[in-house]
Amino acid sequence: MVRTNPERRNTLIDAAIEVLARDGARGLTFRAVDKEAAVPAGTASNYFPNRDELLVQAGHRFYERLQPSKETMDHLFTGPRTRETIAELMAETVARVSGFRTGYLALLELRLEATRRPGLQAILTERVRADIDANVRNHLESGLPGDADAVLLLYLALNWLIVERLTLPGIFGDDEAARLIRAAVERVIPAL
Repeated sequence: MVRTNPERRNTLIDAAIEVLARDGARGLTFRAVDKEAAVPAGTASNYFPNRDELLVQAGHRFYERLQPSKETMDHLFTGPRTRETIAELMAETVARVSGFRTGYLALLELRLEATRRPGLQAILTERVRADIDANVRNHLESGLPGDADAVLLLYLALNWLIVERLTLPGIFGDDEAARLIRAAVERVIPAL
């Protein structure tokens, strides 16, 4: 019987994210999740029918936990329509994602695992595509300068900056990362 307590379920998924980040996809077992969540042995298997479902739910939870704040969304739609506003929003995004280090590392593990699991690949592709589409739509609806390609180029560039900062933190310090974010925006978004 699959359990449905949402709070316990999220605790288990959050534990799965921590296990993925620390031990990789091969280390993700129900036993490891139970231990990380500090729950009795067998709890995770009562909530998830199989390991694949746990992988999928970890991917969904990453995006759920990284939703921008109301203040950020308000700034997107009501702030000045300038490249500087875009740079501020991009810096906030990089900081928010980098602040959930284990979540992003777990997502990288999920992406690698998806190369071997077509079902997981399909689900992650759908989820990431939806996130990209929402970012493009929000940008275009906000009236900020730049087109869909500009949003995609910033998405690609800043994702790799995040990878560098989380996996090899000695390469780009805070000041250099901030400078690179501004430079990316200035090169991709046309001046008004």
